[in-house]
Amino acid sequence: MTTTDEAIDIPVGGQSIAGTLVTPETSLPGVLFVHGWGGTQEHYLARAREIATLGCICLTIDLRGHGRTEGQYETVTREENLNDLLAAYDTLARHPSVNASAIAVVGSSYGGYLATILTSLRPVRWLALRAPALYRDEDWALPKQRLNRDEIAAYRRKRVRPEDNRALAACAAYEGDALVVECERDTIIPHPVIANYRTAFDRSRSLTYRVIADADHGLTEKAWQAAYTSLLVTWAAEMILGSRSNGGAPPAQARTWPIRRSAS
Repeated sequence: MTTTDEAIDIPVGGQSIAGTLVTPETSLPGVLFVHGWGGTQEHYLARAREIATLGCICLTIDLRGHGRTEGQYETVTREENLNDLLAAYDTLARHPSVNASAIAVVGSSYGGYLATILTSLRPVRWLALRAPALYRDEDWALPKQRLNRDEIAAYRRKRVRPEDNRALAACAAYEGDALVVECERDTIIPHPVIANYRTAFDRSRSLTYRVIADADHGLTEKAWQAAYTSLLVTWAAEMILGSRSNGGAPPAQARTWPIRRSAS
C-alpha cells in the first residue's frame, strides 16, 4: 500500500516541533465504463464488479438514447453523448473515495470512440478500447442515427491520419496506458480502423493490443465474452495493481512502451 507524507508542526510549551505524518493512501482508482451504440450499462456491469474487486470504484452508465432514455435514440447527437460522458467522469472524479489522478475509462465501439475524445478534455490514466468505432468529424451536431451508413463504412476502410480526425488526434496526444482489443471477424469495425487507432497511439506510455480469435463485433458467443472479460481484468490488474506496487508509478514493463500482439 502506498503512503503519503505530510509535514506538520506540533505545538508544545509555547513553541512547536516538526513532525511528519505518514498515512496510508486511502483513495482508490476510478473506472468508467461506456457501452456501444444500441447497448446499455448492463453489458458492463459484470465486468465492473470483477474490476471493483481489484480495489476500484466503478461507474457504468446509459448514454442518452439508451436505457430509460431510449426515446431519444433517433435524435441524440455525438455532442450530447460526449456531454453525458463528461458528466459521468466528473461524478466519478468527485466521489470522496476516488483518486482523481487515477481514473480509467473502458469503452466499446461507439463508447470507445467517445472515450478517446474524452481524454482530450479530462485526465485519463488508463484507456481500454474494444472495437473502437471511427466517424468523420463532419456532421458532429447531426443526430447519430441520421449519419450516412454507407459513407461511414467506406471511411472505416481508409487510412486516416490523426490530424484529420478528432478521435485519432486525441489518441495521438494521449500519454497514459492504452489497451486496444480487436474482434477478428468484426464486419462493423474492420481491421483498418484498429490499425488507425494503433498507429495514432505513438505517445502512449504503453500500448497493449489483443485480438479475440473468431469473435464478431457484438461478442455473440459466451466464449468470446469470457475472453474479453479475462483480458480486460488481466490488463486492469497489471496496470492498477502494478502502479500501486511502484508507489503510484506505472509498472516497470509499461515504461518500455511494449506493443503486444497475440490472440486471446
